[in-house]
Amino acid sequence: MVLLSCINFIGSYVLHLCNTLGGFLLFFWNVFKTTCTTRIKVQKILAQMELIGVDSFMITILTGTFAGAVLALQSYSGFKRYGGQEFMGPFIALSMARELGPVITGLMVTGRAGSAIAAEIGTMQITEQIDALKTLNINPIQYLAVPRIVAGTIILPFLTIFSMICGIIGGYFIGVQVLGLNGQQYISGIEKYLELTDIRNGLIKSAAFGLILSWVGAYKGFSAQGGARGVGLATTQSVVMGSILLLGANYFLTAMLFD
Repeated sequence: MVLLSCINFIGSYVLHLCNTLGGFLLFFWNVFKTTCTTRIKVQKILAQMELIGVDSFMITILTGTFAGAVLALQSYSGFKRYGGQEFMGPFIALSMARELGPVITGLMVTGRAGSAIAAEIGTMQITEQIDALKTLNINPIQYLAVPRIVAGTIILPFLTIFSMICGIIGGYFIGVQVLGLNGQQYISGIEKYLELTDIRNGLIKSAAFGLILSWVGAYKGFSAQGGARGVGLATTQSVVMGSILLLGANYFLTAMLFD
């Protein structure tokens, strides 16, 4: 009996996982097909870019600045031990451009905007507003999901640029003003070692993260059920699932983009 119960539990879990994954991928396929076959509503995309990007600007600035500052503090002792303080500038710049800038921005926007997408669409789902759109012959995917996903994909690289810049500035302030490093040496090291491909690949990663977080938020919103509790659950799941997928995608994108 115990063995049968274990097998039944594993089987149920696998079926649930496959069903969730299938629904997740089919939702993306419907969004992609709708984007390619229907007219894109530019005004709605711009409005969502403001909600996702502009409203996340300050949190991006703060997290980027403190990430660079902490990176300077943590790396200083190691570089000083081996007499390599001149490499602190390139180290911070490369870390922000390649990794910390895109990842921190993606996680922050997932927590702020991804959850908002799930909550907004989830509320419309449980109050039958999405069903009302269908009765009016309005495609809910085109009206609700496409503008948010397109906007998230477009706007996140712009936020990441500011995160990178603020991280480098934060590292400069701590390194030069607090730790006493040579400011000209800090800047010249960045000019020497930071390449355009590092920034470009970081922005490609951030665009992928924007796609993931808005895709997950929209999917969880459309699949919400069970009243207010269901909306809260969908919102929580969107943040957790979006963060996990973002970090997993980060590994594969890093392996592909950076040799």
